[in-house]
Amino acid sequence: MATCVFLVRHGETEWNATRRYQGHHDVPLSPAGVCQAERLASRLSGQALAAVYTSDLSRAVETARAIARPHGIPVVQLEELREIDVGEWEGLSFDEARKARPADVARWLEDTTNNPIPGGESYARLRDRVVPKVMGIVRAHPDESFCVVSHAGPVKMVLCDALGLGPEARHRIDLANGAVSAVAYSPGRPPRVLFMNDTCHLLT
Repeated sequence: MATCVFLVRHGETEWNATRRYQGHHDVPLSPAGVCQAERLASRLSGQALAAVYTSDLSRAVETARAIARPHGIPVVQLEELREIDVGEWEGLSFDEARKARPADVARWLEDTTNNPIPGGESYARLRDRVVPKVMGIVRAHPDESFCVVSHAGPVKMVLCDALGLGPEARHRIDLANGAVSAVAYSPGRPPRVLFMNDTCHLLT
């Protein structure tokens, strides 16, 4: 037996569509994101979910509530599941950040894992915030399935950890808005990534 964790990236927001840094700022789902959330709900409606956990930011909460609704279960909001704090780059595109703060961007690019975004946090710190929390939830649900609704950064940290990779490997994982990934955890065995970045439900 195993514990199965469905990892969901929230539906699209207007800032996602315009490729702007989106960290702790509370941006709601766009109309396209609402549609993605409903399709996620349909995709996961046949799973026996014991619980749905979510970041406390509204774009994740809205997505989580849609997923939880067919199961008749509440969502549990956890601050630890928030996106990486992007600090001074909140709301900017990468080109805008590079133009406004070239020295800060250059310093960050020297080591994007360990150097914090100015005024924000590093990916190493994000990993240390997210992964222990998710592992604690796994231990609380032996031989059950549950869903975690979060953001690209946190979901990638969990996937990298399951694959035995460091945070720097996040660049090798594509993760679309509304995508589902799954990891199985069994006592005494390494985690098994069952699938990643599944978006088939968004194509119908």
